[in-house]
Amino acid sequence: MSWIERRPVSSPVIHGIAAYKRSMQATRSWQLRVPDETSNLIVDSPASLTHEDLREVTRDACSILVPVLPSSIDIHAASRCIADLLLVAKIDRRDRKLAVVANRTRKNTKSFEKLMRFLDSLGIPIIAVMRDSQNFVHAAEKGIGICEMPPYKVRKDIVELEKVIEWLDGWQDRRYDPISAGEFDQSSNVTAFRKPGSGAA
Repeated sequence: MSWIERRPVSSPVIHGIAAYKRSMQATRSWQLRVPDETSNLIVDSPASLTHEDLREVTRDACSILVPVLPSSIDIHAASRCIADLLLVAKIDRRDRKLAVVANRTRKNTKSFEKLMRFLDSLGIPIIAVMRDSQNFVHAAEKGIGICEMPPYKVRKDIVELEKVIEWLDGWQDRRYDPISAGEFDQSSNVTAFRKPGSGAA
């Protein structure tokens, strides 16, 4: 929310909802309403959620990204988070809507090697490896995105960011089709944060 507040008025509009704030003057559903023209909805959840909140926040998600830092503490937390997503939120691996992003990494370090070994062991795709770059710090301070910075400064970061965007945009192609897989299921446990006629999820 601080990033959105810093965003220049000349930049494309991003509507933010401070879901962590509670108001006695409005219902919860009114607080969480999104503009009618919304085509992409991103939910940035806290690092730790109750099981009930985890089920609620993931129920209608078409894509779930888990960022992991190269530290023992973060690796342990990510392991627990992914276990909860699979066992508590009942995320089906076959839906291919769960992926990991290695965040703030420095290659050729022991911590990076440890992180990659851990991620490889999960059996969940690692879609991008974001480097530990000051570009993200500068972008956050200005309320802009990496793609809004001079290309010559962020070329390496854009390469990895585009992998994330491509994966998110491909949510429909990733969806598990039980019929084509030779199974039959009368109900789907996947719905999307998508409005009819919108161009993206």
